[in-house]
Amino acid sequence: MKLKKVTDNIEFGTNILDIEVPEHLQRKFKSGLNYVDGAMGGEGFTPSAVTLFTGTPGAGKTTLMLTMADAMTKQGAIVLFNTAEESLYQTAMTAKRLKLRNGFRCGNSASISEIIKNATEMQKEADKAGKQFVLIVDSLQCLDDEKYSSGKITAGTAIRCLQHITDFCKETGAIGVCINQVNKSGKMAGSNKLKHMVDAMMHLSVEEKDEDFKGCRILETQKNRFGGCGHMFYLALRKGGFKEVARIEDF
Repeated sequence: MKLKKVTDNIEFGTNILDIEVPEHLQRKFKSGLNYVDGAMGGEGFTPSAVTLFTGTPGAGKTTLMLTMADAMTKQGAIVLFNTAEESLYQTAMTAKRLKLRNGFRCGNSASISEIIKNATEMQKEADKAGKQFVLIVDSLQCLDDEKYSSGKITAGTAIRCLQHITDFCKETGAIGVCINQVNKSGKMAGSNKLKHMVDAMMHLSVEEKDEDFKGCRILETQKNRFGGCGHMFYLALRKGGFKEVARIEDF
């Protein structure tokens, strides 16, 4: 699968100051969740950029991404949430428990080629309607690029799948968010190369030391090529989703 890069029409060796960035790539898109936008420097997400969303087991990564998908839909985006970890029945039950009200498109594929194919059609729909398209994938470790007929999944599989997603976003101007697992020791699953391939990284963890916030979730941005890393947020995870408890502006 090959996509034409958006920079193919810029001659090699062009003066960087002579490059005119398309207006739609300069407009940030806010998620509609203050704690997410605040963690991303207060401006939201950059079209064509891909964010890697990591988190410790049980921190609530899927819950947060479902909430964000719903909020982005309210903000006017067309959102595709593809889960390769759960069935769509399970995802729908979670959405109803969270009392999500706006709805969004959903998919249940582990095939990166199928995901990109469907995302491309939805991107065309978004372009026609003048809307932002957002692709959220849960999770990167569950995807398959079908390189091996046996279905074997390796560290290289995640790298190749992420490359397809980043190529798609840079070609179309879509916003991409990929959930990536973290093991119990706190280390990100897969190759460290993943960190360098994305434009931003957000992390969700559980506070275990500070007695005042013990059990709260900590949301922070660890990398952001197109803005500041913003604030650190303490969130309470309840049956109906997340609620901001506190924020740290300087850390």
